[in-house]
Amino acid sequence: MTYFDRFAIPHPSPAIYASMVAIGLTVIAILFGLTYFKKWGYLWREWLTTVDHKRIGIMYLIAALLMLFRGGVDAIMLRAQTAVPDNTLLDAQHYNEVFTTHGVVMIIFMAMPFIYALMNFIVPLQIGARDVAFPRLNALSFWLFFMGAMLFNISFVVGGSPDAGWTSYFPLAGNDFSTSVGTNYYLLSIQIAGIGTLISGINFMTTIFKMRVPSMTLMKMPMFTWTALITNAIVVFAFPVLTVVLLLGTMDRLFGTHIFTMTNGGMDMLWANLFWVWGHPEVYILILPAFGIYSEIVSTFSRRNLYGYKSMVASIVIISFLSFLVWAHHFFTMGQGALANSIFSITTMAIAIPTGIKIFNWLLTMRKGRIEFTVPMLYTIGFIPIFTIGGVTGVMLGMASADYQYHNTMFLVAHFHYTIIPGVVFAMLAGLTYWWPKMFGYMLSEKIGKWAFWFIAIGFNVTFFPMFFTGLDGQARRMYTYSEATGYGPLNLLSFAGAIVLMAGVAILVYNIYYSTRYAPRNIGSDPWNARTLEWATQSPVQSYNFARTPHVESTEAFWDHKKKGKPLFKGKIEKIHMPNNSGMPFIMSSIFFVWGFSFVFSMWIPAIITTIAIFACMAHRSFEKDDGYYIPVEEIEATEKDSEVLTDETR
Repeated sequence: MTYFDRFAIPHPSPAIYASMVAIGLTVIAILFGLTYFKKWGYLWREWLTTVDHKRIGIMYLIAALLMLFRGGVDAIMLRAQTAVPDNTLLDAQHYNEVFTTHGVVMIIFMAMPFIYALMNFIVPLQIGARDVAFPRLNALSFWLFFMGAMLFNISFVVGGSPDAGWTSYFPLAGNDFSTSVGTNYYLLSIQIAGIGTLISGINFMTTIFKMRVPSMTLMKMPMFTWTALITNAIVVFAFPVLTVVLLLGTMDRLFGTHIFTMTNGGMDMLWANLFWVWGHPEVYILILPAFGIYSEIVSTFSRRNLYGYKSMVASIVIISFLSFLVWAHHFFTMGQGALANSIFSITTMAIAIPTGIKIFNWLLTMRKGRIEFTVPMLYTIGFIPIFTIGGVTGVMLGMASADYQYHNTMFLVAHFHYTIIPGVVFAMLAGLTYWWPKMFGYMLSEKIGKWAFWFIAIGFNVTFFPMFFTGLDGQARRMYTYSEATGYGPLNLLSFAGAIVLMAGVAILVYNIYYSTRYAPRNIGSDPWNARTLEWATQSPVQSYNFARTPHVESTEAFWDHKKKGKPLFKGKIEKIHMPNNSGMPFIMSSIFFVWGFSFVFSMWIPAIITTIAIFACMAHRSFEKDDGYYIPVEEIEATEKDSEVLTDETR
């Protein structure tokens, strides 16, 4: 093999060549646009080097939306391929690659950044903090995630995509059965992004524990902050397992160890166990923040305080504990014995109890409330019955004996999407619409947003509900085609039609962003939803220092109490505010990580060694760097707050 042969796509097709051209043209257009409009300096000063949690949150958001588009295109290709029997749109290899990248992109590179987008923007505001505890580490977290995502995505056009499923089970993912570099991309890109996520977990736990305003005890925190705290606790405990298992897998593939092989003392089931020790808590890393978002929205648009606050907190804590005790239910059929299956079956079904408590809490909050059917509330109300279907089918899958029938069928695919799409995507869209005015200073169109909701909700159900029936009828997942005699054709065609409607809903959502950005009024004040928590007590969009004076909190709904009961929210006088300086080091170090990962993917050892040294050099530079930040003077703060107080008075 010549040097350049290693970068060739092992299974080229016209679609991949077209993608190469499209990527090349897009890169050229971006470079030309930045140069023509002279925005290189602005890009570097305001975004690439920023440590502001709000800007980092917006960058997470942009990345998540881009990955949603990428994963959505994959999903359309999957549904198009199975729409009719004996279809030849994709061959078996490409189908394997597409469902693998779809799963990884949606879970690791879409859902995770969406969650951290909202956490970054909202959590410091809800606890009255200036920023997160470690602003530079926060920037490093984002750029590591971003470089990991980019490394994974270039596999499509350089070297070949992974094809062993998003779970990448060994020995299928080993060198014997996955001969291209696709699995190397999988291992190293997720490793780089995962390090960033682990740093975020530590950062947000520290932020919530140490940077709340002095008057805010743990039981006075808003529910979204509570879910963020527990989610990051899960991250801190679960992601080190992922780091280790990816490292061991990399050693098997690049250095010839036999940790997960079926020979020479290896143990392939060790991968499955370690992967799911991380993988199932990962489900709750995705869903718990969604529960926090729904709690904020239900309370705001029912015009009532959240019912059963303490039981909600207890439920979240219990779920986080149980999430580490259910991993083996993902392989009931792999011969682990009746006793083990029974234990994990019981722990699986036990999770339904605290989850059900939250459903009842939201319903009881809405009871006797004055419900406003805004777009965020529509997503929230739509979530409840759809997620309940996902939960009930999850209990069905949790019964070990019955799982032998459901396992590895389209029934499982339907269950998973009935859990994740209402539990994550609906929540993210609800949270995005809800907090959009706080991020950008204007609201998204309610009329267009409702059209998007109905298209997405109807399209989702038409796409995935038929899979329950085809799965019960025996259609295996990850099967790239089927014969007409199976009878799966009509329901799969219906599923494809639903996917088209779903994508139309996403297109309407994108149009809503364009339309609202261009035409929405900007004089909306700081509290357009008449909300209850602290983030609505400052300007929209939020100034760099968040709050001119430290808020005083006496309940979980401090801002509501201030508006309705006249309780003072800000005390004392305005003083100069200390802020961190921007830094280019997180971006530079993460870029080096990208080259480091690419070098390991292709076993290019000299650049791998050089970049490893460069990464340690970056850490050494930071260790000896002296940076005291800067102060915003009182005069500048007063000038900024003068305008905000006018707006605030108009809306309170």
